[in-house]
Amino acid sequence: MKNKIIKIITLCSLVFCLQLTTTQEVTAQCPMCKMSAESNLKNGGTDGQGLNNGILYMLLTPYVIVFGLGYFWWRNRKKEEEFELEENIHLN
Repeated sequence: MKNKIIKIITLCSLVFCLQLTTTQEVTAQCPMCKMSAESNLKNGGTDGQGLNNGILYMLLTPYVIVFGLGYFWWRNRKKEEEFELEENIHLN
């Protein structure tokens, strides 16, 4: 079981590192939003940058939630294992 978890964590880490090292230009905005942001930037505005920051914020939120839940699960699981270990020591 422990080897399987290590393999999964290693694979996820490898995929994450590959995603960080490879970059592509992505146009994920609708044409109307893109045109509005580009014209605003050309006229000296900063609304386009705020739009991009908002998109990144919305992208990051699910990852933060999943990481937080995983951390709390891991912390509680670790406490349960310590408690079981202490019980076994007291029973012997």
